[in-house]
Amino acid sequence: MKFRNVSAVVLAATAALSMAACSGSSSETSSGGSDGKSFEFWSFTGINAKGSAEEYKKIKPDVQIKLTEVGNAQETAQALTTALAGGKVPDLVLIQGDDLPKFVQQPQNFVDLRTMGADKIKGDYLDWVISQSTTKDGAIIGIPTDVGGMAIAYRTDLFKKAGLPTDREEVGKLWPTWDAFIETGKKYTAATGKAFIDNAGGSIYSQVVNQGQEKYYDPAGNLVYERSPQVKTAFDQALKAVAAGITAKQSTFTEGWSAAMKRGDFAAIAAPVWLLGSIRDNAPDTKGEWDIATIPGGSGNWGGSFLAIPKGAKNPKAAWDYIAATQSPQGQLDHFAQARSLPSTPSVYKDPKLTSAKDEFFSGAPIGTIYTNSLLGLKPFLIGPDSTTIGTEFTNAITNVEQGKGDPAKAWDAAVTNIKTAIGG
Repeated sequence: MKFRNVSAVVLAATAALSMAACSGSSSETSSGGSDGKSFEFWSFTGINAKGSAEEYKKIKPDVQIKLTEVGNAQETAQALTTALAGGKVPDLVLIQGDDLPKFVQQPQNFVDLRTMGADKIKGDYLDWVISQSTTKDGAIIGIPTDVGGMAIAYRTDLFKKAGLPTDREEVGKLWPTWDAFIETGKKYTAATGKAFIDNAGGSIYSQVVNQGQEKYYDPAGNLVYERSPQVKTAFDQALKAVAAGITAKQSTFTEGWSAAMKRGDFAAIAAPVWLLGSIRDNAPDTKGEWDIATIPGGSGNWGGSFLAIPKGAKNPKAAWDYIAATQSPQGQLDHFAQARSLPSTPSVYKDPKLTSAKDEFFSGAPIGTIYTNSLLGLKPFLIGPDSTTIGTEFTNAITNVEQGKGDPAKAWDAAVTNIKTAIGG
């Protein structure tokens, strides 16, 4: 979802939304309306929004939800931008965390959720998460739905064939650092002749860059990507993995990536909690052959989303009722049980429903504990309006080197040049 060029598909997504408005062809739990009990909801794919809507209807059977899964997260944000400009907006929209800052800069386009009651519940959420959807003036334009705790998913059967340990505790000890992770990859590749990880952009760069205290912006909101030690370290680590020959060169969420996963062409993948569903969906026959170990460095967060109500919504009350019910601490805990979406409400982190949660697809890994532990001691960084674009360009530069199309010695400068062109500075 974070790696595709979306310029062409955004037009397609926007056109599809227009057709859906005319034909009623969008995915619906039932037909919509303007009676105060119905609302239109735009989400992105791959997160089982339909399941959430159906769960809500069990407690609110008289509510009608018109759900449209626009596309991936970036496509949904782009479609929302187009809708805001045109004046025809949904009642409720899901926005990925990396795309949120540009909307926070346009609070006039959204309902200040304090007017709906958000000021009474903002303390339910991790401070560093709710602050992302809060303007300088204190307006709250989004309620957090989840966070993206980090870990490594690995194939126990393939590790065993390579002579590596398979127990998750022992595996985690193999890589206290990213250098050690790459060295483990070298051992695996030497023993098997196969790639260790899927790609360097997703499984190295996007993990390391999300483990520091400063990323593309400093705390004051100034762009620092060109001189950020964390960004440069992440970039260099990714190129080191490419040079080591341990990557399968398969970009995340592509058809090649899915096929390679099914075939066992790589043995490990950096897996924020939201990626687990993609592993299940793409390689269903590998159930029980995966496990989950601690991420190198121990902690980090990549991802998380927010629910917002555009200012022109016809049914803001119905949309807010949905937010209040589904995003309460109990609502997020219930959703974790159903969809493995890690709560952004820390009051449930010690709840037995979370701490005892195990995933049999991943060899009974205690995913609730593993992923919440990855958030402990985390010192979050500021996400800015161009964070998505900057990250995409750095990832593209790494991918070019990985695919043999770029010079590693010139990759950093090429990425910086492309970023300046893209964001105008």
